[in-house]
Amino acid sequence: MILPTTYLGALLLSIASMICWGSWANTQKLAGKWRFELFYYDYSLGVLICAVIAAFTFGSWLPQELTFSDNLLIASRRQMAYGVAAGAVFNLANMLLVAAIAVSGMAVAFPIAIGLALVIGVVGNFMLNPQGNPILLFSGAALVVVAIVVDAFAYGSYLDAKQLEAQEALTPDPRAKVRKRAPGASRGILLSVLSGILMGLFYPLVEMGKAGDSGVAPYGIGMLFGAGVLLSTLLYAPFFLNFPVDGPPIPASDYFKGTRGQHLLGLAGGIIWMVGGLCNFAAASAPVSVQLGPAASYALGQGATMVSALWGLLVWHEFKGANARVKALLGAMIVLFLVGLGLISIAPLYAK
Repeated sequence: MILPTTYLGALLLSIASMICWGSWANTQKLAGKWRFELFYYDYSLGVLICAVIAAFTFGSWLPQELTFSDNLLIASRRQMAYGVAAGAVFNLANMLLVAAIAVSGMAVAFPIAIGLALVIGVVGNFMLNPQGNPILLFSGAALVVVAIVVDAFAYGSYLDAKQLEAQEALTPDPRAKVRKRAPGASRGILLSVLSGILMGLFYPLVEMGKAGDSGVAPYGIGMLFGAGVLLSTLLYAPFFLNFPVDGPPIPASDYFKGTRGQHLLGLAGGIIWMVGGLCNFAAASAPVSVQLGPAASYALGQGATMVSALWGLLVWHEFKGANARVKALLGAMIVLFLVGLGLISIAPLYAK
């Protein structure tokens, strides 16, 4: 199987992972009003298809070395179960995150869920496999969390300004006070917290599946992970369809009412996410002398939140017409993110 053999190669794979993890949601946005529960059927299928293709190509090249199929013959069933469980845990976390966004918006969901996941994941992965300089690693992770919080403030300020403009347009009398509270705020916070906890736990499960002489290699763990995502979607999606967090209940048969383009976008979203996942798994499995370590790889991957923010800022123009305060917060967010990313990237080079 093909794995990175230099530190630069491992770093580039981790950055590619971050870009893919921060970009797949564009496919859901392009799908229009297609419900996320229905989108997820195609998304999960795309995840597994990509993992299987990678396993039989990159995972099977260089046959003079151990291939993914050879590795599965010697891997323990417990390690393989960890891979499937990681996919199921991640999938529930991701669905809860999308549900939280539908209820309370990005300003509440992303900072709570991804910030909490980043802290849990970095600490948990470092405890399982302590690699890299802890001061640089945790300082970089902290800056990424601060960047996420600043991004939330920017988004919240932008929405407040837009709401104030709308109120002023509808309420010419300045003495009339209109105070609205976003419905379901507490529900959105709870969904975000649950998502963050689960999102922080899935990567340690991946590492537990890869650990030891009987562990599963990255391409094998990717295929098991994809199977966990697809199988769990068959359980999770019907639940969310019957007990939706936003909108009326709909039957699963509505899946067949989707257009070809919507189904292809779902598949593309899963493929893009899994490309990032495989890059991340491979980077964390490079030779010890050149790898970033699972904690740094995971932290870089969770920087995808900022990639998503940049997509919204530069492509979808979600901050169109923002005032000077919001623009200053966005600038600070980008600087904090880049500095944090830099500290995480160099942490393995200064390991004690």
